[in-house]
Amino acid sequence: MSSNEKPAVNGETSQVTFARDLGLFDSTMIGVGAMIGAGIFVLTGIAAGEAGPGSMLAFALNAVVTLLTAFAYAELASAHPRAGGGYSYVRMAFPGSAGFTAGWMLWFAYTVACSLYALGFAGYLWEFVHKYFPSISEFVFGLIGHDRSILTVTFMVGIGFTWLNVRGAEVTGKTENVLTISKIIVLGIFVAFGLARVFDEPQQAMDSFTPFLPNGMGGVLVAMGLTFIAFEGYDLIATVAEEIKDPEKNIPRATFISLGITIIIYMLILFVALAAISPDEGSSWEFLGKFKETAIVRAAEDFMPAFGVALIVLGGLLSTMSALNATVMAASRVAFSMGRDLWLPKQVAQIHSKRRTPHIAILVTGVILIVMALTLPIETVGSAASLIFLLTFAMVNLSVIALRRKHPELPRKYKLPFYPVTPILGFGLNIFLALYQFKFQPMAWFVTIGWVAVGLLLYYAVFEKKSSALQPQVLIPQKPTAEEEREPCILVALHNPSNMGALLNLAYPIAKQRGLKVVAATVVEVPRQVPVHDGMRLAHHREALLKQARETAAEHKEQIGTELVIAHRASDGILAAVQAQNAELLIMGWKGYSNTRDRLFGDIADKVIRYVPCDMALVKFEDKTELSSCLFPTAGGPNARLAASMLNAIAPANNMSVTTGYVVPEQATEEQKQEAEAHLNETFEEVDRPASWDTKMITARTVAGGIAKAGRDYDLVVIGAAKEPFFRRVLFGEIPEKVARYSPTAVMVVKRYEGAVKSILKRILG
Repeated sequence: MSSNEKPAVNGETSQVTFARDLGLFDSTMIGVGAMIGAGIFVLTGIAAGEAGPGSMLAFALNAVVTLLTAFAYAELASAHPRAGGGYSYVRMAFPGSAGFTAGWMLWFAYTVACSLYALGFAGYLWEFVHKYFPSISEFVFGLIGHDRSILTVTFMVGIGFTWLNVRGAEVTGKTENVLTISKIIVLGIFVAFGLARVFDEPQQAMDSFTPFLPNGMGGVLVAMGLTFIAFEGYDLIATVAEEIKDPEKNIPRATFISLGITIIIYMLILFVALAAISPDEGSSWEFLGKFKETAIVRAAEDFMPAFGVALIVLGGLLSTMSALNATVMAASRVAFSMGRDLWLPKQVAQIHSKRRTPHIAILVTGVILIVMALTLPIETVGSAASLIFLLTFAMVNLSVIALRRKHPELPRKYKLPFYPVTPILGFGLNIFLALYQFKFQPMAWFVTIGWVAVGLLLYYAVFEKKSSALQPQVLIPQKPTAEEEREPCILVALHNPSNMGALLNLAYPIAKQRGLKVVAATVVEVPRQVPVHDGMRLAHHREALLKQARETAAEHKEQIGTELVIAHRASDGILAAVQAQNAELLIMGWKGYSNTRDRLFGDIADKVIRYVPCDMALVKFEDKTELSSCLFPTAGGPNARLAASMLNAIAPANNMSVTTGYVVPEQATEEQKQEAEAHLNETFEEVDRPASWDTKMITARTVAGGIAKAGRDYDLVVIGAAKEPFFRRVLFGEIPEKVARYSPTAVMVVKRYEGAVKSILKRILG
């Protein structure tokens, strides 16, 4: 038995899952602990040296950039709370190599960050020992050397926090709480002494900020690129989503609370470091820039009592420990999630049956972080990690747009504001900072490109084939021959036996008009965990529907082909049948409502409408399927012309009377009436209008309401899809969708295929 399974009732097995041990406070501390790492101690002096007092602007702008992406993480995590965080969202939005690359990069970046924190802890520890216990440090350095002393501590702390994470999320979370609160207290003491100095000497503090931008905005941009990694860490909250209680609410809350706490602390530390010190020569920012990584320690020496240096070194130790603890947890969850998707060896996705932690993923991550810390030029790969975070955050912003369009049915307890402006801005700013980083750290790009190339080589050589077993599959038991594939057809998707005859009665005359055959297709939908070939055992009830279609065709002396498709998702099955049969037109029934406002026509129909590579007619039937009268409201356009052409075939074959119509406001002027009539006439510029067809002017406050009300006097309303702005969450256009949803009579909405280029764009952006 796999360690991911445990005995269950009746001999079945149940999957071992994560324990949801982390509450809002624990989740917030993970974010704060990861963000307030050694970075704030190391980067304060570096940022001040590049931008002067403008380093505060650099931190503030980074906070804005970070907040834009945090909005994206909050929405995605509330809708899709899975382990893996950013990787899981990108994989869901862009399956295949793009999703794998996101996980591969993120795992690398988190693991490198772990190595940095482990080395940082070792450096701070020996700094503390050397200052207060010099005899011990001199003995150890003399025995094994300075570098080996640091590597030894790095090795030990790496093992320690790997073991702690194996113990369980609850233990890890409690440890994180203690470490994070302790370092906040330490930093609070530093800020308090700094503010006391500022209040004592306010004029000196004000002079420290003049000039504010000594190196111009260029210095601010460089400082932004160097310090952005200090804001990375809130995303770790989403990475452990499967271990958070009530994740739909707690993840967005924890994300924004942790960001708020961190931004306030960062700005206060930077402010007091600039305003509170009084160097003998030069300005405060030049003093901080001179000492770079140790600038905070020097600032503490200037305005704190004798214990100030010890306190800051203690803060550095606590910060590196809490950041290491949180990042080991996050890195292992990315590895676990990739193993679950078979994009790493499946053993990585095992969960310990007692501790309920991904112990293999944690151990693998621990080994890699220790090897990296002991062997690689960590400064170079650290720069690459910062770049990777920027690129991953950009992909997460794109994922919000893609998943809004691909999966509108997902329950989103939190939605980011000002969509789609917010994710577009987040994407653009992250990409800008990533490209700008090449100016001062080109090696980071080379390391990143090399790591991605290795990952893609492994993906295409090993993991792509293995992971395909988990993807939704489609099986067409009797595939058409090559000659049959080249012959177009009218495809009718069947599901409900009660409207089967009505759908076929619409299809036959159109097929005769175009000289095509009619093919009836139905889908056997099988659960994802069942191999698609096993669906043959479930096909008998769908075989009966196809048999009924053949009998109905024989009664009407019509020819018909049939297609049985087995699929994990019905929408995939219908699309596969369209491709296999080379369909020129798809006719599909619709039940007339969806279970949620986020689904316009239901999960199946929505996906088919988005991706079908041919003309389409979606038909909603009400109480009766005998259609003797039709209302055809139109305002011109290619979809309306297609609908008119189809009605030219359907109406005479079904003895159906047709009334064309146009809608005008209740108090319409003569000019408005003439304009509406002109739009109607535009429909028939390329399509014949039989003399027997009537014309009706409909007056109403709204177009959709007028059509729905007028349609009550007819058996069928036929309407062409409308054009809508690109980012609107619409499939047929606002008016046709409202008519289709709310009309009390049967409705057929017709949509012309938009062509290959637009189809490709839709598949890319969802």
